[in-house]
Amino acid sequence: MGQVLWRVARNQQFQQEYSEQSYLARECGRRTAATADNVNHHRQGQGGIDIYQLLKARKSKEEQGFIDLEMLPPELSITILSYLNATDLCLASCVWQDLGKDEYLWQGQCKSTWGHCSIYNRRLPSEFSYRKLYMQLDEGSLTFNGNPNEGIEYFMSKGILNDHPKELAKFIFYTRTLNWKMLRIYLDERRDVLDELVTLHNFSNQFLPNALREFFRHIHAPEERGEYLETLITKFSHRFCACNPALVREVGLSPDAVNVLCYSLILLSIDLSSPHVKNKMSKREFIRNTRRAAQNISEDFVGHLYDNIYLIGHVAAS
Repeated sequence: MGQVLWRVARNQQFQQEYSEQSYLARECGRRTAATADNVNHHRQGQGGIDIYQLLKARKSKEEQGFIDLEMLPPELSITILSYLNATDLCLASCVWQDLGKDEYLWQGQCKSTWGHCSIYNRRLPSEFSYRKLYMQLDEGSLTFNGNPNEGIEYFMSKGILNDHPKELAKFIFYTRTLNWKMLRIYLDERRDVLDELVTLHNFSNQFLPNALREFFRHIHAPEERGEYLETLITKFSHRFCACNPALVREVGLSPDAVNVLCYSLILLSIDLSSPHVKNKMSKREFIRNTRRAAQNISEDFVGHLYDNIYLIGHVAAS
């Protein structure tokens, strides 16, 4: 009986404490709201901005899960949308139609994916649409990846590219959406475009294996040795020497010597990276074999070539 009475008394004490806490919380909330209303009324009376209402509206938007970009300054809204890709930008235009169709945004989408087009350098009419141009560039790239010649013809028919080897080479050099296999087929047929594409590379002050990697990132090497690979290596050798005249004098390089070194680097890359080769070529073996074909090249320089391939990897990895 005593335990029951003690529990009843304890429950009554808890209820009293809870009632007091609830009263204090309501009183605190009432005073805070009254203070905010007074501050708000005072600022409105002075003709200032209703900051309290703005913060309240912003908080309600955040609770809904997003901030309306149309409420932000246009420059800030455009900057936010500029981080979207084309697909997300199309979706954003369904919500913010004026912002999502902004020409500045679509111009950025075009130039970030297709860095050079002949149409960029023309005087465009007032009704020109970069959003429409993006759709045409995307369609042309897909066509190129199916048939290179048809893709280039599509770009020319829409006035996007001029039929000039240098313009075509610049388009290929600054575009990353073209299929490298189809690009290799096209360049094998259009050697004039290939010549212009090689001259766009700047190998100044680059170590030979790094320059060769950069070259093969833009112009992919064929899987098998043949006439096309020999053409690529020859063109690269002449371009590398033209970009590094001081190195040619100091080390004794020549286009023929660079040609030999390139083949040595490719063979070494295959040897060190292939799981089928059990007995890997040593640094001493590489130096000995390379200097037999290029006697004017110093042993230290050839040794640095080996170290680069050993540490960084294949020069022609796709």
